[in-house]
Amino acid sequence: MKKNQLFQLINIQFKEFYREPGALFWSFIFPIVMAWGLGMTFSEKPETIRNIAIISNSTDSILNNFLKSKTIQKSNKYDTINVFEFSIDNEQLGKTIFKLLKTDWTTGIILLKRGNVNLIVNETDGQIKYNFDPHNPEAQLTYLQLSSIIQNKSILESSENIQPLTRIGTRYIDFLIPGLIAMGIMSSCLWGISYGMIERRTKKLLRRMVATPMKKSNFLIAQTISRLLITFLEAAILVFFAYFTFDIQIQGSIFGLILIFLAGNFAFIGIAILISSRTSNMQVGNGLINSVTMPMMLLSGIFFSYNNFPDWVISIVKWLPLTIFTDSLRSIFIEGFSFVQVLPSVTILFTIGFVTFISGMKIYKWY
Repeated sequence: MKKNQLFQLINIQFKEFYREPGALFWSFIFPIVMAWGLGMTFSEKPETIRNIAIISNSTDSILNNFLKSKTIQKSNKYDTINVFEFSIDNEQLGKTIFKLLKTDWTTGIILLKRGNVNLIVNETDGQIKYNFDPHNPEAQLTYLQLSSIIQNKSILESSENIQPLTRIGTRYIDFLIPGLIAMGIMSSCLWGISYGMIERRTKKLLRRMVATPMKKSNFLIAQTISRLLITFLEAAILVFFAYFTFDIQIQGSIFGLILIFLAGNFAFIGIAILISSRTSNMQVGNGLINSVTMPMMLLSGIFFSYNNFPDWVISIVKWLPLTIFTDSLRSIFIEGFSFVQVLPSVTILFTIGFVTFISGMKIYKWY
């Protein structure tokens, strides 16, 4: 008996996938390595290093007296610069190490430009001045911490009012995992489908395939089904790893999670088919895929919240497909959303997928 044509096409897609070691690594191993690395980094009690340039020419100055008052140990020379360091160990916040690089103004500016320090402390005529980039939040925090220590009001030494939130759902790893799932699905769909289709068109394989009794619609449906099964396996492996390693738990509706998963896949599969519908050049195809994936990976809040952007940027970013998908996954994973609460996002993603899929089919170039 002749095998079903659609089944054969799906089988071909799976064989192409698992016969490529690179695809297996980027699909299954890399997300786990990234989740483990970032999860361990932000789960353990932190040890923060603050590098600061100190400029003081007088031997009897506020800064020099401050250095003497702290049990500071002189470190090895750093590019002929004397480095002093001291640390403050806070039970709740972890250990903070201050490395003070005593230098002159010119060298201090060079160190700041290179990113070796983010704060310059300059003492002139008995007045301490703090110089840093006001748009750098790390520099602002360093300024607040060091200035309070110099004034003997260290915000790091007292911990009686600090109550760290370590409950499930409030940790960084809880925020990260849904973002990695969404990013992985987007990358898998766009690179797996678009790149593969463009490559077939470039090598004239599509021309040969349509010369056979193959239905064109079956080919596109096979791409959709095979990619959906692959992304399901990718997401399941990452979720199980996060559960056993970091005790990640799904606090919302499982049915809602399945529905938003299907909607997100369909949206990116449709976009992938639209991108690859006319392109017959690999360089152009790479550029198109990157032009879609890179902005969303940077703006959609995969690793850090997009709410740090200006309001006018947020008003645009929140409507990106990856943003909608990521926010919906997080709402189910860590906010406990129900099936009904994710329906608006599901509707938007399915609409994006339907419009792009139909548009791609209409203008698809087989030759």
